[in-house]
Amino acid sequence: MDVLHNLAFGFSNALTLQNLMFCALGCTVGTLVGLLPGLGPLATISLLLPLTYSIDTTGALIMLAGIYYRAQYGDSVSAITMKIPHASSIVACIDGYQMTLKGKTGLALFTAGVSSFIGGTVAIVVLAFLAPSLGEVAFLFGPADYCALMLVGFVCVSFVTTGSLLNGLAMCMVGVLLGSVGTDVNSGLARFTFDMPFLADGVGIVSIALGCFGIAEIAKNLDSREERSPFNGKIKLIPTWPEFKRIIPSALRGSVVGSVLGILPGGGPVIAQFAAYALDKKVSKYKHQIGSGCIEGVAGQAAARTSFIPLMSIGIPENAVMALMMAAFIIKGIQPGPNMIAGHPELFWGLVANMWIGNCFLLVLNVPLVRYWLSVFKIPYNVLFPAILFFCCIGTYSINNNLDDVFITCAFGALGYLFMRLDMDPSPLMLGFILGPMLEENFRRSMLLSRGSFEVFVNRPISGTLLGLIAVFILWQTVAFFRQRGSGAKVLQAEPAAT
Repeated sequence: MDVLHNLAFGFSNALTLQNLMFCALGCTVGTLVGLLPGLGPLATISLLLPLTYSIDTTGALIMLAGIYYRAQYGDSVSAITMKIPHASSIVACIDGYQMTLKGKTGLALFTAGVSSFIGGTVAIVVLAFLAPSLGEVAFLFGPADYCALMLVGFVCVSFVTTGSLLNGLAMCMVGVLLGSVGTDVNSGLARFTFDMPFLADGVGIVSIALGCFGIAEIAKNLDSREERSPFNGKIKLIPTWPEFKRIIPSALRGSVVGSVLGILPGGGPVIAQFAAYALDKKVSKYKHQIGSGCIEGVAGQAAARTSFIPLMSIGIPENAVMALMMAAFIIKGIQPGPNMIAGHPELFWGLVANMWIGNCFLLVLNVPLVRYWLSVFKIPYNVLFPAILFFCCIGTYSINNNLDDVFITCAFGALGYLFMRLDMDPSPLMLGFILGPMLEENFRRSMLLSRGSFEVFVNRPISGTLLGLIAVFILWQTVAFFRQRGSGAKVLQAEPAAT
């Protein structure tokens, strides 16, 4: 009953006219920003952060939170329509873009909107009911446990990749190597920079995403020499009842996985979306269709809507955007975390209530407007792709105001085109790039704390259990491979006998 009382208190603060206006403003700006390739919530919140000085605390944080949540839905739009993902929509672009090629763009975007609402709602419920105890769960994880968790993320690559398992793991390792480019945090030495100063800070995730997915896909479409415009004709938006029944279970599974893994700072929501995708490919009734343009592949992205949980519950930012949100809290003299509930209850519960209100804004306003968002894509592709390239360059340049980032994006565009010609899926590369630096950092901490002993990975219950599950999975995959190979050999032997 205390939680319900607190939620009622939060809604009384969030439902004021001023806060509703800030919420609507944040939702509108976030959606528009998310639609533009490369211009994600990071750049937008960076630009709007100085405005928080002149706005009251609750209104400023509500606006920034609205920008972040709605930009995630906008990210899904660019991922589904143009195959240009952000970190929160890497998995969504796999099946979402395939649905676009089949003329089901509206259905894919409706699915993304509904799953985003469901994932956000579940995350809000978890945050409201379990916030006081979430910190205790997260603090049970040590560096060795995080290492094991990252390895679980790498194992998920076998389900995400649309090619062979070997190709997926190879792409994942390429991503890990790309993540190690730059200055070593411990020693201060430059690694894999080839004496190029602009690589001292490493390669940006925006450059890799826009290059390997966006520019590479444009090059592939131009290379096919076909008139391509999957948005022509009538756009189907509302799914049939059988299709809608397929959305709900996958969205709920993704929400549960995201809520469990999302409480872990450092890659939790990123791992969650891959884990939810892997779970769908194992338990879904339509698991054999996932990867070729299936509703479940888009609905499972609800797992990525949990970035606020670590920040609000334990005061640790999940990613760069959450770090900016934390800066906005600190600017207002508030330290996010467990003490925030007791010290600033009106702000904490007001934000929790506002997150759900923002999700309602998304569902009521943005989803019906999908056909209007897509009207721009009815432009012939030979006219549209220069504009997409322009926004890709603008988005890359806006991060650091550095022209070298544009050149890096073009280089990754050529590399991504090569991957496509070799039938290698770049999605595992993004996973390896995001998790690689975290794996290295936690591995070094583990070795430092254990004085160089690898036994720490086995002695700790959490890491030992996770590594055991990985070993069982690898053994199971190996047995399945040899069984499949044996059955294939028997078929080949039977065919000459039949002839």
